[in-house]
Amino acid sequence: MTTRINLRDWRRERRELRKKQFAQMMGLGAIAAIAVVGISWLVMSGAVDNQQARNQRLQAEIKEMDQKIKEIEDLEKVKSNLLARMRVIEDLQANRAATVHFFDEIVSTLPEGVNLTSLKQAGGSVTIDGIADSNGRISTYMKNLDASPWFADPRLIVITTNDKSSGNKSKFTLSVKVLKRPSEKNADDDEGTDP
Repeated sequence: MTTRINLRDWRRERRELRKKQFAQMMGLGAIAAIAVVGISWLVMSGAVDNQQARNQRLQAEIKEMDQKIKEIEDLEKVKSNLLARMRVIEDLQANRAATVHFFDEIVSTLPEGVNLTSLKQAGGSVTIDGIADSNGRISTYMKNLDASPWFADPRLIVITTNDKSSGNKSKFTLSVKVLKRPSEKNADDDEGTDP
């Protein structure tokens, strides 16, 4: 005699139990996936917010640095203007002394028998017009100008003699270069006479 056991109900219950367990595992997996995605989103959102805050801080610091750079550029402009003014003042001071030396040298190099009628300065060159008793006096005057530390390269432009009206006197025109600083050979002598 064989006993027959109906296992269909037990198998059905076991199948349903497995389905429930599978559904629970799927639900737990979905919840875990949602939790992972949510946590990842929160972490990424926090990182993005943190980076945006850093970017804003960097932008604020960049603006502050730009303002400082602009202030430095303005100060550089003021500095260059002040330096230019100082150079102008120094040049004026040097030219003041040079003007005194110029006229002093014109007089001290002038030999007897030579009279000047006009002086014209154009840049670093001076044109001198005058009347001399003889051509030798003009030559002496040119040698004196060449020996002066304040003048260089005297050149005779024209010399005319009118026997009738001036009594053998020669009219002359010469040009000479004016030096702003004396040459080194006589610079030590002139330093003691500066005002």
